[in-house]
Amino acid sequence: MSSTDDDPAAGATVRFDPAAFEAVTFETVAEGLRFPEGPIAMADGSVLLVEIERGTLSRVTPEGDVEVVADCGGGPNGAALGPDGAVWVANNGGCFSYFEVGGLLIPGPVPDTYTQGSIQRVDLTTGSVETVYTTCGDHPLLAPNDLVMDGRGGFWFTDHGLRLERTTDRGGAYYGRCDGSGVTEVVFPLESPNGIGLSPDGDRLYVAETYTGRLWAWDVHGPASASGSGLMPPHGDLLHAAPGQDYFDSLAVDGDGNVCVATIQAGGISVVPPAGGGTYALVPVDDVVTTNICFGGDDMCTAWVTASSTGRLLRARWPVAGLRLPHSVGHPPPAN
Repeated sequence: MSSTDDDPAAGATVRFDPAAFEAVTFETVAEGLRFPEGPIAMADGSVLLVEIERGTLSRVTPEGDVEVVADCGGGPNGAALGPDGAVWVANNGGCFSYFEVGGLLIPGPVPDTYTQGSIQRVDLTTGSVETVYTTCGDHPLLAPNDLVMDGRGGFWFTDHGLRLERTTDRGGAYYGRCDGSGVTEVVFPLESPNGIGLSPDGDRLYVAETYTGRLWAWDVHGPASASGSGLMPPHGDLLHAAPGQDYFDSLAVDGDGNVCVATIQAGGISVVPPAGGGTYALVPVDDVVTTNICFGGDDMCTAWVTASSTGRLLRARWPVAGLRLPHSVGHPPPAN
């Protein structure tokens, strides 16, 4: 089954064909990682990523060696290159404990060592870590999970909230400014918001909820401004719902505007066209806790995937070129 969608980047018609993703196969580039997430493909062929359980921002070299770039503490969860060349990190404050199950590293309840969530800035030259934000107005950031730069001096990020034994926080989507001037709450409430991304021209915001398995979309009107058509909170447009008991984790958007969402339980990447409509492709990964994807390479057709419970970074050729993220090499300047 296929569907036809408008490509928001070029104005052309793009036909989504799930069969195009059937031949994707992965190879392991690095292993022994401690719950990797937040991959960033660098121009030199290396990949920056966080190791949540280890509390570090690490670099995987093209040869597969792993080097620690910075000790972030807590639980570094999502990462993105900022306008200053630094890496900005959504740190969940160490809100997960980890335990081994059948040789897999699985996240568990909030441990006693949990502190508080934050947004951090890591200088790649020195490895120094600066805590930029810990609050939004009077509200503390509890467990920031993922972030995406908008190329206009700021970034969108999710706060997953804390999932306790008998209570669960309601999370939200926020906008932070890279000059340190503040954070704005834009979408609230959300249930366990995780991955976040922007359409190719930046006019649609996507958020994946973990435990509901829902992928939402809103129209972006500018920095810290978004709205959807839904009558009830979170007032978004429901783009896709995962079947069965699958969970959604982090995501990336490709050049055709497809939203590629890491899918837990099924183990893989769900590729959802920008118009939704129930059509999607599931690219299987041999890890039930597949957590994230990013794109790189000269043609942006190299997909990097974090297989977190098995501690691996995977690589594959992708049938659609990925979207070049703001502040990466070759990214066009934002429209005025």
